[in-house]
Amino acid sequence: MIADDSSGAAYQPAGDIMGSCFVIMGFGEKTDFQSNPQRVLNLNRTYEDIIKPVVEEAGHTCVRADEIIHSTVIDKPMYDNLLSADLVIADLSTANVNAVYELGVRHALRPQRTIVLAEKNFSFPFDLNHLSILKYEHLGKEIGFKEVMRVRKELTKKITTLMDSPEPDSPVFLFIPSLRPASLPKAKAIAAAGPPAPSSEPVDREQKSFAELLVSFRAAKDGVTEAEDWALPLALLKRLKTMQPDDPYILQQLALATYKFQQPDRKASLINAKNILNALAPQTSSDAETVGLWGAIHKRLWDEIANPEDLDEAVRAYGRGYYIRTDYYNGINYAFVLDVRASRSEGDEALVDRLLARRVRADVLIICDRLLQAGTRTDELKPLNVNPGVGSEEPFWINASKVEALFGLGRREEAQTLKIETIEKERQRLIKAGRDGNAVKWMEDSLNKQLSALGELLPP
Repeated sequence: MIADDSSGAAYQPAGDIMGSCFVIMGFGEKTDFQSNPQRVLNLNRTYEDIIKPVVEEAGHTCVRADEIIHSTVIDKPMYDNLLSADLVIADLSTANVNAVYELGVRHALRPQRTIVLAEKNFSFPFDLNHLSILKYEHLGKEIGFKEVMRVRKELTKKITTLMDSPEPDSPVFLFIPSLRPASLPKAKAIAAAGPPAPSSEPVDREQKSFAELLVSFRAAKDGVTEAEDWALPLALLKRLKTMQPDDPYILQQLALATYKFQQPDRKASLINAKNILNALAPQTSSDAETVGLWGAIHKRLWDEIANPEDLDEAVRAYGRGYYIRTDYYNGINYAFVLDVRASRSEGDEALVDRLLARRVRADVLIICDRLLQAGTRTDELKPLNVNPGVGSEEPFWINASKVEALFGLGRREEAQTLKIETIEKERQRLIKAGRDGNAVKWMEDSLNKQLSALGELLPP
């Protein structure tokens, strides 16, 4: 690729050679703090349902930043791609500061072929207001089919137009027309300069990309049935953390795996998980996943050392997570720890906690029924700390929460009937999937243990 004149106009692909597209955006589920109420957006839906299909249909390779095979330092391949990619697409949804920064780098390096997208609730800073930004509507965990098709059509038009246009879309080159675009050194010049001097420092290079490791981690997590099984997911997470040390999802999963592994012992693993999660400011965070994990850690610390401060922190965390997200996981746990605290107190304080627990359980029943009736994509509903297992197990955990809610509301015959039906449905699902139907036993044991603990807390 070469610049055709001193104005730094067009980088022209040679002949029909496939072009390259580099996508800068967040990945996975991210909280959109600009929304009111705040929402969690699954940015993978934007990439997998809109961006990647359109780019590949246009005849280009498509790679997102987390898919680059790189060393423990991501910066160099990221900058290389920002310079050399024929096309860059930047999604700024959830006010991703990394994406905004990388967009600025691209605009400084290349005059053309940069497309900006953002969810419609994104609040554009002044310096971005003059850009042409393709807005789309995100429903949270999903993007509606009609919206996907609409945005695909618009993105296709933009790609077609930009690839054929010599006009700059970078404000840097637009307002400084004499500026020449950057370019990588020619191969001959590199060869003439000779190979770089070998470093005396050992370099620990990660041979797998972030995306490959993430896939391996999720597969390993899906295979967990015992505490010791968390050793492999934990090892993979530590490698992922070297690539993205501050990524909230990795830190959340690392905290989860750390306390689930229970090494060197249960108490120490919980304290270590607590220290990991502290990096995400869980006591003030508006991210329901972070807050829910914080509640789970303190609930288990209460079980381990019976410190009333841990119980109160668990109540606060689960309560905040529930009111942020209105989800069944935080809700059913919030109700449980309220009853735990009620059993440790008396008078009005105990009465208030028990009444609130009943109200939350009644709401959880409604939430569970709505999810089951809607047939929502279950792989994207499950909170991080529900339990290991593939996304198709999610209906079990929704029904398990419903069983616990019925039990806690005194509707024990209904709870028993639903429990039997839920366990049998999961057993048949496993058999149909070619798995051992007896694998449902640990899930059954987990539910029975929870019901037994709740039964001891509730008044006769």
